[in-house]
Amino acid sequence: MSVRRTLSIVLGSGLLLGATQLSATPPTASMLADTCVGCHGPEGSSVGPAIPSIAGMSAEYFNTTMQEYKKDARHATVMNRIAKGYSDEEIALMADYFAKQEFMRYPQKLDAAQVEAGAKLYDKNCSKCHDEKGALADDDAGILAGQWLPYLTYSMEDFTSGKREMPKKMRKKVEKLSSSELDAVLQFFASQQ
Repeated sequence: MSVRRTLSIVLGSGLLLGATQLSATPPTASMLADTCVGCHGPEGSSVGPAIPSIAGMSAEYFNTTMQEYKKDARHATVMNRIAKGYSDEEIALMADYFAKQEFMRYPQKLDAAQVEAGAKLYDKNCSKCHDEKGALADDDAGILAGQWLPYLTYSMEDFTSGKREMPKKMRKKVEKLSSSELDAVLQFFASQQ
């Protein structure tokens, strides 16, 4: 065998081994979280009104939500397909990453009268489960306070249409509210800064 051919084989093998080593390196939490930026915004703070902010969300809630998407147990437009692309370990890494990020609230155009009415309805119907005006990260509904109003509206439509399972205690309260009262509650949550 010629020296040139032997050298080509050795160098080629080294490049192949190097590429194998690179592909075997597991992704970091930051690398994985970067795949969410296009929709959920930098560090998970959404600037798109139909997409929720996931920054500051508890790791447990993030994990549960992603597992529901992965198993098609939760309605979504694209998240079911996206979640299936991640391993459980990768989801756990992202969950921990986003739990450490600050939830950013952006100003929204809201109806002041609806927000005021929603505050009263919240106190009467929602405050026992959604503590601190929906701002608790450990709430089993995630952070509602300061989420985009369109996102909150779409989520409620999923609940009321049956596309998403509504907890029994929530259903009892929601069924008593008119559509304008529901809108007022959502406006109240969206108004929280």
